Amino acid sequence: MRKVLAVIRREFVERVRTKMFWVMAVLGPVFFAALVFLPILFSRAGGVKRIVVVDGTAGAIGAQVVDALQRTKFVNPDRIATGPGVVDSLTREVGAKRLDGFLILTEALVDSGKAEYRASNVSSFATNATIESALSRIANAARLERAGVNPAVVAQAQIRIDLATKKISGSKTTGENAAQSFSLAYFMAIILYMAILLYGVNVMSSVLEEKTTRIVEVLVSSLRPFELMLGKVLGVGAVSLFQFVIWGVSARLLISQRSRLVGQQGLQDAGQVFQIPAVTLETAAIFIAYFLGGFLLYSSMYAAVGAISSNEQEARQAQQPVNFTLVIAFMAMFALLNDPGSKLAVTLSLIPFTSPIAMPVRWAAGSLPAREIALSLGLLVIAIVLVTWMASRIYRVGILMTGKRPSIRELVRWVRAG
Repeated sequence: MRKVLAVIRREFVERVRTKMFWVMAVLGPVFFAALVFLPILFSRAGGVKRIVVVDGTAGAIGAQVVDALQRTKFVNPDRIATGPGVVDSLTREVGAKRLDGFLILTEALVDSGKAEYRASNVSSFATNATIESALSRIANAARLERAGVNPAVVAQAQIRIDLATKKISGSKTTGENAAQSFSLAYFMAIILYMAILLYGVNVMSSVLEEKTTRIVEVLVSSLRPFELMLGKVLGVGAVSLFQFVIWGVSARLLISQRSRLVGQQGLQDAGQVFQIPAVTLETAAIFIAYFLGGFLLYSSMYAAVGAISSNEQEARQAQQPVNFTLVIAFMAMFALLNDPGSKLAVTLSLIPFTSPIAMPVRWAAGSLPAREIALSLGLLVIAIVLVTWMASRIYRVGILMTGKRPSIRELVRWVRAG
């Protein structure tokens, strides 16, 4: 055990001392802040669009459209009557960047709801949605008036439905709404996927580096290969947990200052801008349990991949099947969020190779019975034991072999003979 602790200490200290570790420790909170603040800041960017309304309608429709667009404060419109050469002239103005675009209105706006917007940038969803919303209100009001219905009466009869969503966990209703539930599941899936993949590959790279530099031949002379592999896996795992602590403390500080930061930008109340989910002790326990389980499972496989490879190119090729099993659960994330109780969701949360991501997502998206979590963790522990046993036998033989990468049949023989 003393030798394993020595390997753990060596792996931990070497990685924590590197500049890359602290760069990643700083970039984690920066990335979190970017996800929170940049969408809000970008939503205010872009300025007011300068457009011209080419009015080919009869009556006051064109004037109503201009008035409605002016009230949005996102569009600064002018109105001109349609005529020969107007469209060509405005097209040249847009091409010369003196105008952002122009809106062509005809009687078809009221008759069939059709209008045309030409601009140098037609991929701005905010601008398109603003124009469509204004045209829709005016066209609907005009149709109602034609039918002899007072639009003001219809407007009074229409109310905006505010559907409040509350999550039920067990037999209690929590304060978590739909946005918070989705955010929690989404970020848990991303963090688990990136962390398991990143630190698993670190184990593989460490094994491959020692193998290619022949350091491993010195190490195995003083400790068993299994002790070396176990020390590497646990050492890298300790580094990952330490980095999570740094990220967690930084995120907590950032969240505590969000009201002041939002206020400085002149935005609305922070409680309305941010839908930050509450992380309960149960959720934190589920996250840590499945992270540790997934890390131990995949790190053992990555260690075996590093042991059977002779260079980086072979290792990248050999790790693809291992990556694929993890990607399956990540790609199925939205299906799990949509229906946490489906057969697909239950199956993925019980298969040990996909459960480290699937089960935390299901837990965050919906309430799960304790027996399912216990069964999933039990199967994950069994898989860790079996995979570690096989990986250690492959590791024992593979770390001292070079040359051609072994075939599946040879790997089976290594496991039997290990």
